[in-house]
Amino acid sequence: MTEIADLLKIPAFSGLPEDQLEWFLGEAEELQFKAGDTLMHTGDLADAMFVLLEGQLQARGEFAGETMSITVDSGQVTGRLPFSRMKTFTFGARATSDGRLLRFPESKYQALVQKMPELTQRLVGMMTDRVRETTRREQQRDRLAALGKLSAGLAHELNNPASAAKRASSQLRAILTKIRDASHELGRRELTATQKAEIEKLEACIIEHKDTPLDTLAMSDLEEQLDSLLRSHGQNDLWQLAAGLAQRNIQPSLLETIFSEFEPATARAALVRIAAVAEVYSLLDEIESSSARISDLVLAIKEYTYMDQAPVHDVDIVKSLESTLTILNHKLKKGVNVVREYPRTALLVDSFGSELNQVWTNIIDNAIDAMSGTGDLCVRIYRDDKCVVVEIGDNGPGISPDVQSHIFEPFFTTKGVGEGTGLGLDTVQRIVKKHHGSIQVDSKPGNTRFQIWLPLAETPA
Repeated sequence: MTEIADLLKIPAFSGLPEDQLEWFLGEAEELQFKAGDTLMHTGDLADAMFVLLEGQLQARGEFAGETMSITVDSGQVTGRLPFSRMKTFTFGARATSDGRLLRFPESKYQALVQKMPELTQRLVGMMTDRVRETTRREQQRDRLAALGKLSAGLAHELNNPASAAKRASSQLRAILTKIRDASHELGRRELTATQKAEIEKLEACIIEHKDTPLDTLAMSDLEEQLDSLLRSHGQNDLWQLAAGLAQRNIQPSLLETIFSEFEPATARAALVRIAAVAEVYSLLDEIESSSARISDLVLAIKEYTYMDQAPVHDVDIVKSLESTLTILNHKLKKGVNVVREYPRTALLVDSFGSELNQVWTNIIDNAIDAMSGTGDLCVRIYRDDKCVVVEIGDNGPGISPDVQSHIFEPFFTTKGVGEGTGLGLDTVQRIVKKHHGSIQVDSKPGNTRFQIWLPLAETPA
């Protein structure tokens, strides 16, 4: 039988008056259990609070879309606490050792509040801690989910230029072999200084060719002209050279000298070498472009996360938004047209690390989802007195009035199960308030606008 001394060992009951403890024992029911006993099931009616006097329980259930297991040791209070809105137990509990507990029924909670106010206060504090821990876990899960999506998108964005550079490098090996063989062939022929100079001149022309790349139709036309020229001089099997020459925008007139200066066999070797040089420089351009893209992405990641920078510093809002758009490019390029309206001068805001980028990411990601990946994303930045205003809008279906009043509430979401935790806009609002700013939304079908006001930094822009 449970005695007052047993209750005093429980932290929640420590130091309480004996008459209150005696009343609690009179209203509670003592239950003994064996290892392996199931004490509650997920979905059971939440109609009691439990004080674990001896033994240990293992609680298991679904939490934030994941299966979790929690150990409840002796001395802990669990179950439904006073003022909790819990209707059914979200966890099942199984005993891992022999023990005993007190079951206090929910029907006695009103009397508990009146007769044991200090215990009630402690239990409310415990419940607050549980809510705080639940929120923390949800936020952590939300961050991990967002990080997972960003990582997947960045992996895809980095893989494309990396694959292009690797493919171009592999092709260079085969082309260098062609250049070597063509050079040997030319070396076996007695070329005059004028002829050698002509070949070198054409190769230099190809190297220095920096014209604007042709569109697909124009390049196809040029390729046909080059192929026709080669065939007119009996080089019917060199049609594949026309593509590489057309890519460098080499005009047929440049090749006419080859056929006028050299006999057919020498002209053939010279053409193979010249075309191979053209292809080499095209591949080098591709490697340079791919490397630059990778470098830009790495720079965007550093700017997005504010690596190697102080915790609080002045942030250029335009650069902050642009780094976010770069990070989300894998979602934007599928059908979202970004319309920008930026100020001519930089607008600086004191920011806590990359937190503002979390604001832009959440709002832009929601806008893309609202438009089902296709539509116009409008990003507008302007100054309003001592504040910078960031307006992010989309032409999606809009947010209904009954939903608008709840979108900043924790855990509120219109997405399906497993698609959202409802903490995105709650996090946005908390970050904006942390920066002494404000946020509001105006939405109707075809026009949804989030406006964020942030105080300008004292540092002059």
